[in-house]
Amino acid sequence: MTSPSRPRSIPRRAALRAGLRAAVLLPLALPLAGISSFEALFAPSAELWDRWQAHDPASGETIDHAGWDRLLAAYLRPDGNGVHRFAYGEVGADDSAALDSYVNGLAALPISRYNRREQFAYWANLYNALTVKVILDHYPVESIRDIDISPGLFADGPWGKTLVTIEGEALSLNDIEHRILRPIWNDPRIHYAVNCAAIGCPNLQDRAFTAGALEQQLDAAARAYVNDPRGVRVVDGKLVVSSIYVWFGEDFDGGGEGRIIAHLKRYAGDELSAKLESIGEIDDHAYDWTLNDAASQL
Repeated sequence: MTSPSRPRSIPRRAALRAGLRAAVLLPLALPLAGISSFEALFAPSAELWDRWQAHDPASGETIDHAGWDRLLAAYLRPDGNGVHRFAYGEVGADDSAALDSYVNGLAALPISRYNRREQFAYWANLYNALTVKVILDHYPVESIRDIDISPGLFADGPWGKTLVTIEGEALSLNDIEHRILRPIWNDPRIHYAVNCAAIGCPNLQDRAFTAGALEQQLDAAARAYVNDPRGVRVVDGKLVVSSIYVWFGEDFDGGGEGRIIAHLKRYAGDELSAKLESIGEIDDHAYDWTLNDAASQL
C-alpha cells in the first residue's frame, strides 16, 4: 500500500503524461512488487548536464558561506519533534536583502574553477537558499507545492522555474538537484542535504555545508533523518519509510528493498537497528508536504 504523496519536483503536466504512458503499459508494470509504486514513475531521473562536469582538482579556493550561516542562525527553529522549522514570517527587509545578496554572490562565482568538494557545498547551499528565497517571495503558503510558478498550465510547485543564472546558464531547482548534484556525485546523501521546505523532508541543516566538514555533515544529516520517524519507522513490525526512498530508490545502493534497507541500517542507531534486523521488506511509505514554517508550531 502506498500513500498519496508526490515526488518533490514533479509538475502535474509531466505527471499526467507519465500517468497516461503508465496506464498503457500497466500490464508490464504489474509484476513490480513491494516498494515499487505508480508515483515512482513520476520521479525525475538523474540526467547529467555535461557542461557542469568542469572542475579544478588542484584548486585551493574556498567559498564564503557566512551569509547563509547568519540567516540560519537567526531563523532556523528546531521544534520538540526533531523538525528544523524556518521562521519565514519573521524575516524582515534587511535579511531578505541579505539572502538575495548571498544568492547573487554565489551566482557571480566561476564555480567550474573550484574543486569537487567546494562545488558540492556550493550547489547544496545554493539549492537550499533558493528554496527559502522562493518561499519568502510567495509567503504565506501552506506548502511549497502551492507555489505554481513552473512552466506549463498544470505546473506544480517552483522546481521547474529558472531562478538563477550561473556562468551564463539559467538554472532551476530541478537542474541543480537532478542534472548536477545527483548525476555528478552519485551519493545517496544528496537527498539528506537538499531541503524542499516540507515537514517530511530531511532537515534544513543549521549550518552551511562546507568542503572541509562535508563528510561529517552529510553523515550527520543521514543519521538524523534515518533515525527520525519522518524517515523510517517500524509500526507493529511493519517498515514504513519516507517516500524519498521510493521516488529515488535507485540512488540508494542501486535500489531494491534489500539494498534500501541495507542503506538504512548503515545509519540506524541501536534502537532502530535492532528493529530492522528482522525486517526484509518495506510495507509502506509516506511524506508530509506541509511547509516547515516555525509559525505553524505556535
